[in-house]
Amino acid sequence: MTRTTRRYGRILQVTGAGVAALLALSACSSSGGEPDASAPAGVSGTVNVFAAASLTESFTELGRRFEKEHPGTEVVFNFGGSDSLAAGITSGAPADVFASASPRTMKTVTDAGATEGIPATFVRNGLEIATLPGNPDRITSLKDLTGDGLKVVLCDRTVPCGAAAEKALTAADLRLTPVSYEEDVKSALNKVVLKEADAAVVYRTDVRAAGDRVEGVEFPEAAEAVNDYPITLLEDAPNAGAGKAFIELVRSAEGQKVLTGAGFTAP
Repeated sequence: MTRTTRRYGRILQVTGAGVAALLALSACSSSGGEPDASAPAGVSGTVNVFAAASLTESFTELGRRFEKEHPGTEVVFNFGGSDSLAAGITSGAPADVFASASPRTMKTVTDAGATEGIPATFVRNGLEIATLPGNPDRITSLKDLTGDGLKVVLCDRTVPCGAAAEKALTAADLRLTPVSYEEDVKSALNKVVLKEADAAVVYRTDVRAAGDRVEGVEFPEAAEAVNDYPITLLEDAPNAGAGKAFIELVRSAEGQKVLTGAGFTAP
């Protein structure tokens, strides 16, 4: 499983022993290992957040705000397919917070007894068709994606965006054979951005985040495939205090404003 851990200013690949080393180092402040005295009690050090790929832009912004509001903290994100993240957590990957793109993938973690408390839905997300800029193939519906010669990409059925796409196709009574199934929504979208595909069924938030690199097409069956996004503190969170504080920010009015501005809807 490939994981991308994002820190502001640089991107690191962290696996195996590197995770443990990173956590040990990031738990210390730059002043020699003591927590920053200016940080509120119980909120300091590194916060490790595993989050669905579709949350990349909005959570990155919230991470910046969290660090500003809580001096002495650092938010480290692992963005990816929710199923892969859930598998990592149940296999013992160190994390404080998990934000999934569907209740089904969250259930994998709760069934393993790896959550602290009951996960809460904090936003919802729907689907759109991402086409090449200008929509040269004149795609206006899901049915158009079944046309001969059109290269269409879907998320893998095991991840929430893929399961939602299958639900929408079923609602439209359509069968679609894509040129590829991708491991997460960003990978599916990038196929269109790189002009390796003519269209992809992705979240509307990812279409918005892509700007003028793609064009979005709404379709009525998307209403049958809206995903709830749950978030939770994890049972063995290395930094539970900071993890709780990050969840509070996500669910606050400030956090909801960032998320709805990215195209999510309130629960």
